[in-house]
This record gives sequence, structure tokens and C-alpha cells, in this order.
Amino acid sequence: MNRQKTVLVTLMFAGLATSTVLAQSGGADIYKSKCTMCHAADGSANSPAGKAMKTPSFKDPAVMKMSSAELAGIVKAGKGRMPGYGAQLSDAQIKSVVAYIHTLQK
Repeated sequence: MNRQKTVLVTLMFAGLATSTVLAQSGGADIYKSKCTMCHAADGSANSPAGKAMKTPSFKDPAVMKMSSAELAGIVKAGKGRMPGYGAQLSDAQIKSVVAYIHTLQK
């Protein structure tokens, strides 16, 4: 009985870890296809389009203070010159992009 519980708990944690990795991987892929042009691969906004539009870096203190929900709202609805992606991306995909953005802020 204890062995079954151990196996079950191990599988649950493995499933959670796998889903987190997949979400980050999916978020990275979406980021690369939709966001890199302006925000740059590293989130610095140090790209020609990012410089031209004065896109803030994800490490900018004002951006660092934003919650995941605020970032998701911007991805979904857009802000300033940034278009919204709510019609193109599901809520789960937006959440995965935001999770990836947080990895760029470290």
C-alpha cells in the first residue's frame, strides 16, 4: 500500500514538472514568433523595432512590478502600439507566454 502511494505521488509530481516545462517551452515558442521582433530574444527590447517604438525592457522596474495578471491583460488586449493577441492566443497560451516573460526577468 505504501509503495502504491509513493508511486502515485511520484507520478503526480512528475506530471506537474512536465506540464511546467511544456508550458515554458510553448511560451518560448510563442514569444519567439510573436514578441521577439519588438521585445528582442532576451526581453531587453534592444531591437530595431523595440528602439523605434520605445518598447520597455522586461527588466524595467515598472514592468518588473507588474503582476502576471497585468502582463496577461496586456498580451490579450494590447497596449500603446502593441497589438492584442486575445483573438489569436488562448488564455492558456497567454499564461505560458507570461511565464516565459518571467524567466527573462531573472
